[in-house]
Amino acid sequence: MKRAVYPGSFDPVTFGHLDVIRRASEVFDVLIVSVLNNKVKTPLFSVEERVKILKDATKGIPNVEVDSFTGLLINYAAEKNIHVAVRGLRAITDFEYELQIAQTNRKLSGGNLDTIFLTTSLEYAYLSSSSVKEIASFGGDISQCVPEFVAKMIYEKYHIL
Repeated sequence: MKRAVYPGSFDPVTFGHLDVIRRASEVFDVLIVSVLNNKVKTPLFSVEERVKILKDATKGIPNVEVDSFTGLLINYAAEKNIHVAVRGLRAITDFEYELQIAQTNRKLSGGNLDTIFLTTSLEYAYLSSSSVKEIASFGGDISQCVPEFVAKMIYEKYHIL
């Protein structure tokens, strides 16, 4: 059985993330989408909220599981017996950053964790969670960026209804 993990902050999950999830779920028998509990960042949504949002957003994809982790991806992957990480790329700047992380993960895992990259579909190449939050914080329209129920939750966080 081919299993992979798609790690990320997903704060919030965007249509770009969901595009990568759908496409990766067609490549692997099981795709675990795992929310990183990054203690360095101050997220808009808690880890528990992001897990619930992802479960709701991916409920129509039967081979997708949603989880969370703290610490290094290589330790989480080893614990789950996963040898492939999936990462999405929007632009060349993403590649430079992601390549360094992929090489570090491979080295630190003793060669037990490889990374595959999926380029984001062009229609979502402009999207980032940061830009979605910024647009929403000013009351802008994020309906083309995130599912409707996610937009509602974001606006509620910013007290914009």
